[in-house]
Amino acid sequence: MNKEVTQSTKIAIFRNRKIRKTIHKNEWWFVVEDVVLALIDSNDSKQYIQRMKLRDPELSKGWVQIVHTLAIETSGGKQKMNCANTEGIFRIIQSIPSTKAEPFKRWLARVGYERVQEIEDPELAQKRARALYKAKGYPQDWIERRMRSIAIREELTDEWQKHGVELAKEYEILTAEISKATFGVTPSEYKKIKGLERQNLRDHMNDLELLFSQLGEAATTEITKTEHPQGFDKNKQVSRRGGKIAGDARSNLEKETGRKVITSQNYLPKKQAKKLLKK
Repeated sequence: MNKEVTQSTKIAIFRNRKIRKTIHKNEWWFVVEDVVLALIDSNDSKQYIQRMKLRDPELSKGWVQIVHTLAIETSGGKQKMNCANTEGIFRIIQSIPSTKAEPFKRWLARVGYERVQEIEDPELAQKRARALYKAKGYPQDWIERRMRSIAIREELTDEWQKHGVELAKEYEILTAEISKATFGVTPSEYKKIKGLERQNLRDHMNDLELLFSQLGEAATTEITKTEHPQGFDKNKQVSRRGGKIAGDARSNLEKETGRKVITSQNYLPKKQAKKLLKK
């Protein structure tokens, strides 16, 4: 179990606060800014962290050992953010005088234990993801397609990493290249069509949209495995080619049916969807 596992960013919820987390060296690492925001009565986590480090010289001195910069999925693509594992978060919490600290520690311990379970039984992570989508009201066949799209995406990002793609911005650009070649729009343009803001675009795709998204990324993965492009520029060319395979298939289907694959439909609650469309 020494092999490092890469995984898309997950969102955990502590008392209606979103805590982003990602897998690094087989354990959960949490976004420090999210944790601090969940425990303080302020929206300025960066200033609070600076004051906290001034109050606690020992924490400040050991900050670089506790906190690592990892790639985290955001609405604008992957970005480098300060993260800490469970042990590191416990140390940071010690410097936050908050009545929420104890409940958060119990929550954190439970989340950490869930990761241990998932390492021993990887199917548990998929079961939990399926349960979450089901609780949100997604149909079962859509959930299965979404789970497959997650696996295809992870395989692609693993290949990019092996072939010299390192920066979060590069992942974002390559993803946009595939999307542009597949659908004729970038992810940000696609989200506008669907009336989305910070929501995950793929969580609001229908079956056909997911299918062509998968095809573009799977084709890119296969070309990458075959040709082994090294560095960002060569992988960018491959991403366009992989996306074009899906784009050609999409165009052929649209000619046959007379209907566009991209739709403005989403899975937002009706009230929220109306509010976003009015903006």
